Amino acid sequence: MADRLTQLQDAIDNQLTLMYASINYIKTRHPYGEIPGQPSQAPPPAPLPAPALAPPPHGLTNGDASALEPNGPAHSAPAAPAAPIREQPLEQRDSSPPPERPDAFNAALHELARDLVLQEQQIELLINSLPGLGNSEVSQELRMRELETELREVEVARAGAEEERERMVDRSGSCSRERGGFTEE
Repeated sequence: MADRLTQLQDAIDNQLTLMYASINYIKTRHPYGEIPGQPSQAPPPAPLPAPALAPPPHGLTNGDASALEPNGPAHSAPAAPAAPIREQPLEQRDSSPPPERPDAFNAALHELARDLVLQEQQIELLINSLPGLGNSEVSQELRMRELETELREVEVARAGAEEERERMVDRSGSCSRERGGFTEE
């Protein structure tokens, strides 16, 4: 896990990304406003999804193909080809996505705002967990001196333990040699 400052930097980066995405969404997907006495500039509404297809003719369903036509009817109607790009109106090719319906746009705004608030709360939590907040510079310097003194004491104890270990190794080596367990080469 990263340290608190790295976590804070990542949270701030995420906050900025959320802000950019929110502004971009608002800019590109906002519904057009209606101005009284002015013609509407809104594009025509998007077509609704296509209704479900009618059942196949002659009572055939999936898996009921005749023996002469194992893959279904051979004379099925070809699908309508998609309109080439050059036949599409210029506004549809070069414009931003169509605006959202007002209710969908407001719901998305609510969700984006909630995400921004949650990210901001996470940032505040990380800031409050940083060391040094609520401590004066003098108290921090005093704590550092105490820790330095404690570190020196621990270092002296470690050096003593290292010397003791060396004595024990030498002593065990001499005991082994006396018993004839080791030969030096």
